Formats: sequence, structure tokens, C-alpha cells
Amino acid sequence: MAKLLVIEDVLYDDISLEDLIEELPENTPRYIVLSYELSHRDGRKSFPLVLIYYSPPSSKPETHMLYASAKTYFQQKADLNKVFDIREAEELTNEWLREKLL
Repeated sequence: MAKLLVIEDVLYDDISLEDLIEELPENTPRYIVLSYELSHRDGRKSFPLVLIYYSPPSSKPETHMLYASAKTYFQQKADLNKVFDIREAEELTNEWLREKLL
């Protein structure tokens, strides 16, 4: 935060949304870049790359503002088109994400 850099905190390979929720901090925002396996109604599968901005209500206002102000810049640099915001970790479910993506 002192250097105003976005750095990779943790890289998970093949983690479920339920396990990811358990790993999210309670008081600090995070950018989550997720390759999500999406099953379509016609049987096809796709793997959209999604940016989820997680900002818990208990985060400090200055930290929230810092992350929120850098979100668009991060989105552009990472070339991510599907962007969603959540405030509570429990919002991040397979049903919620499928509804947003379909």
C-alpha cells in the first residue's frame, strides 16, 4: 500500500468457490481474477476470465478508496471485460456467478 502497487498475493490452481471464500480476508479488499468453468444450456463449456472486486464492509475507508480508484486501471491492464463487485464473501456462489455470466 505504501508504494501503491498491485501485486499478486496468492495464486490458486483449481480452487472451488467455497474454498476461495474461506481464503478471503475479512477486513481487506481484494481483486480476484478467476477463470470460471461455465456450462451453457446447449452443453458447451466456456472458461470466461472474470474480475471480482471484493470489498468487505469492515475494510478501512482509505483502503476501500484506494482499491476502488485503481479497479478500472487494473481491469484495463489485465484486459478483463467481465467485472463484478461484491461486499460480502458469501455472495460469491456458483449460482450468483452463473447468473451474472449467462
